[in-house]
Amino acid sequence: MFRPLSLFIGLRYTRAKRRNHFISFISMTSMIGLALGVLAMILVLSVMNGFQKEMSSRILGMVPHATLSAEQPLDDWQAVAAAALKHPQVIAAAPFSELEGMLSYKGTMQPIQINGVDPQQEPKVSIITEHMVAGRLDDLVAGEFGIVIGEITARRFGLQVGDKLALIIPELSSMPGGITPRMQRLNVVGVFKVGAELDSSLALIHVADAGNLQHLQPGQVQSVRLALQDLYQAPQVSAALAAQLGASYRANDWTHSQGSLFGAMQMEKTMIGLLLLLIVAVAAFNIIATLIMVVADKGADIAILRTLGATPGQVMAVFMVQGTVIGVVGTLVGGVLGVLAALNVSALVGWLEQASGQQVLSSDVYFINNLPADLQALDVLLICGAAFTLSFLATLYPSWRAAQIQPAEALRYE
Repeated sequence: MFRPLSLFIGLRYTRAKRRNHFISFISMTSMIGLALGVLAMILVLSVMNGFQKEMSSRILGMVPHATLSAEQPLDDWQAVAAAALKHPQVIAAAPFSELEGMLSYKGTMQPIQINGVDPQQEPKVSIITEHMVAGRLDDLVAGEFGIVIGEITARRFGLQVGDKLALIIPELSSMPGGITPRMQRLNVVGVFKVGAELDSSLALIHVADAGNLQHLQPGQVQSVRLALQDLYQAPQVSAALAAQLGASYRANDWTHSQGSLFGAMQMEKTMIGLLLLLIVAVAAFNIIATLIMVVADKGADIAILRTLGATPGQVMAVFMVQGTVIGVVGTLVGGVLGVLAALNVSALVGWLEQASGQQVLSSDVYFINNLPADLQALDVLLICGAAFTLSFLATLYPSWRAAQIQPAEALRYE
């Protein structure tokens, strides 16, 4: 079968056993380094994607994707919810109130964010019912001032279901200080654990009890909480709904409260990806060194090819093919191993924990007790594409040097 001269010779050089075994060693090192770099990038970025997905599902499953409120408390939240549900991105809506205060128990105090929820509607917009470790959300009854607290808060105070604690809320007043504390006794009816910071900073009460603490009229709520199909569309969707409802309505979304956290996670992923790319860059430099030594070793062969009529472009293509083969093989091997490692990293870590008797991720220290991985095809394509591009660029200078060899000079001492 006909093959171009440059491709034929380049592939032959790649397969041939060289007289200089050191060149072969450097070539193999370049290939292995490239494969390890691609493997490391795919594995690390997949694990970081897994952590980000896990944190997103836990944190953003508890905090509102978006809320709609007005200048005055909402008298008919059902009408607002019905209008919001007409938007294709909105999958559920529920009444919602929030306030901040201090929890006090036997002289110990802790700041807390209180969410007022409807136990019947909340499971539509939150994952709270899936993470209850004691009690039930339905035990929140209007007028009884029950509270559902996080597992870290319960452990810090030594609380169990049935215990009572005090909630201290600051209120504006006409007193000289301007602010007076208001105390409300609460009964612990449930404990949740989502495995995130929310376990220590969030608590839930009935939306009617929250309205009582905020001096709202019966039936009034502070806002309507929305759950969206694509939570990353929350700013646009909530703003559009607020504009549709009227000038007195305003929108809020999760990017205001949690955006910095996920922005930092994305920046961390980007920086680690760039640092790991240096491994691939080092392997690409090894390809340059390999080809330069091959060009020096094959000087006589190049001169003979030129004498037989090969053009500088054909000579250049010979070594570009040879370097590209190294890059393609290293990238493919690293890509396959990286995908396999990312798909099995959780099982591998579990096996290591079982074999060593040590837990890598303890639930007492970290928010999760396993090593999640989320393999994304786009990441794999970008990593393999970057590795191949660097390896291809690494072939240009040595190939150009080979094309500049003059036959008479190369054959003078042969």
